Amino acid sequence: MTHEPQHGGVHAVDVARAHGVEHMFTLSGAHVFPMYDGAVKAEPAMPIIDVRHEPTAVFAAEAIGKLTRKPGLAVLTAGPGVTNGVSPIAQATFSGSPLVVVGGRAPNNRWGSGSLQELDQPPIVASVSKSAVTAHKVDDIAPVLDEAFTLAGSSHRGPTFVDVPMDEFFNATTVTTKSKGNTTAPIEPDSGALSKIAGLLRESARPVLVIGTDVWADHAEQAALQFVEETGIAVISNGMGRGIIPGGHPQLVTKARSTSFNGADLVIVVGTPLDFRLGYGIFGGKEGATPAKTVHIADSPGQVSTHAEMAASASGDLTLVFNGVLAALQSGAGSKPDWSPWLSTLQDEVRAATARDNELLTASADPIHPARIYGELLPRLADDAVVIGDGGDFVSFAGKFVEPKLPGGWLDPGPYGCLGAGMGAAMAARIAKPSSQVVLLYGDGAAGMSLMDVDTLVRHNLPIVMIVGNNSAWGLEKGPMQWLYGYDVAADLAPQTRYDQVVTALGGGGEMVTDPKDIGPALDRAFASGVPYLVNVMTDVNAAYPRATTGI
Repeated sequence: MTHEPQHGGVHAVDVARAHGVEHMFTLSGAHVFPMYDGAVKAEPAMPIIDVRHEPTAVFAAEAIGKLTRKPGLAVLTAGPGVTNGVSPIAQATFSGSPLVVVGGRAPNNRWGSGSLQELDQPPIVASVSKSAVTAHKVDDIAPVLDEAFTLAGSSHRGPTFVDVPMDEFFNATTVTTKSKGNTTAPIEPDSGALSKIAGLLRESARPVLVIGTDVWADHAEQAALQFVEETGIAVISNGMGRGIIPGGHPQLVTKARSTSFNGADLVIVVGTPLDFRLGYGIFGGKEGATPAKTVHIADSPGQVSTHAEMAASASGDLTLVFNGVLAALQSGAGSKPDWSPWLSTLQDEVRAATARDNELLTASADPIHPARIYGELLPRLADDAVVIGDGGDFVSFAGKFVEPKLPGGWLDPGPYGCLGAGMGAAMAARIAKPSSQVVLLYGDGAAGMSLMDVDTLVRHNLPIVMIVGNNSAWGLEKGPMQWLYGYDVAADLAPQTRYDQVVTALGGGGEMVTDPKDIGPALDRAFASGVPYLVNVMTDVNAAYPRATTGI
């Protein structure tokens, strides 16, 4: 912080930088000009990534938060700038992503008289954020933002929102208390709860561990891997938990998910909600069988399930949780549990599923089966690649086939299910991992929501590879509607839309593929191009993903 009077934008940028922010994502608006001036004149200057539609800015800042595990920063102008950012803010809440959104606001000295975009914004944002407040005076900006960044980056992580009246943003003040960044102490788990979980493990013959996004967000990936390897437990991962146990690891049985959950006698879910993706916390119990005992472990008390019947639960810093359960398990009386027969059964199912997958991954069907795209992509992915999913059925296939080798290698919208999130996430991945491959997997419906921001990729020299699974339909809706009604409506898109030509018109590269044997060479050209490049693959609309849940 400076001891000389500076306008509010300088103080806001100083606080953001103290909390680890390195980039600002925005779409230009006069209400927030002081933030830009503060970024340009900072030492060193803070890069400003300006986009073509506000949701992309917030999705990008959210993804920066996911990848770096420090709050991302989006700056939105007043009124429609802020309201355009509400869905991405909601996604950050559902995904537990550290994010701070700074909004412009109509000036105090005109409030109530109908100035441009005069809107009381915090009540709109409050229901989808950890906090939403106004910094009413220039002297409030630094302390209010400091609190917002600390809250966003503390368990359970999520988005915070602060708007600043335009006249106060331009006003100057002196701030003498320098932000120290987030110094929040880790949450200590209850040792009795950890001992109880260890006891359940010791009694179990067929346990399964689920590793979710918050294990990564809480910096617990090393403790999780150590726990898995020292116990020999079978593991399934979801969200940004993917890659914590490397793809191909003998204890990673995500490909045997159904068998794992139906046959388990104990399921321990760590760092992800017991929501529709996990059967609302009910595992097994089919055809009169006894359901598995369920344990839920969260990074903070408020995230522990309140709807599911559980044998035990715990909350706290997830490194301390993993280490504590492991220590309790290893120090308990009796021999170490031997789960190898159960793991062997699941490994057999993984091998069988892999063989079944290989038939789809090498399919030569015409029209192209979407799985063939992954058959060509997977051998071309480096271990440190970042793969981003933005779509329905096409991206569901990605979840089935792509198993990252490293943590931080997978991004998706999370349980909120926003389409159009991928472009911002791809920008963030290219910035956060400048030397890694960045692959954005688009359904053709999702592509229509954000492709104009290829212009942003080009202007800011952010090359990525985009792959569109183009079945000319809203596939996630077309099949179910036909099943329900015998017909579908509002589910078809124009056939063979040239999304690749949109990208070339905006300064990138691209091509359309209609023959499966041409997919691999097209991907090679995309990776070698050094520009934003879109491979537009025409796929079979009838090759639907065989999903087990509708999310309801």
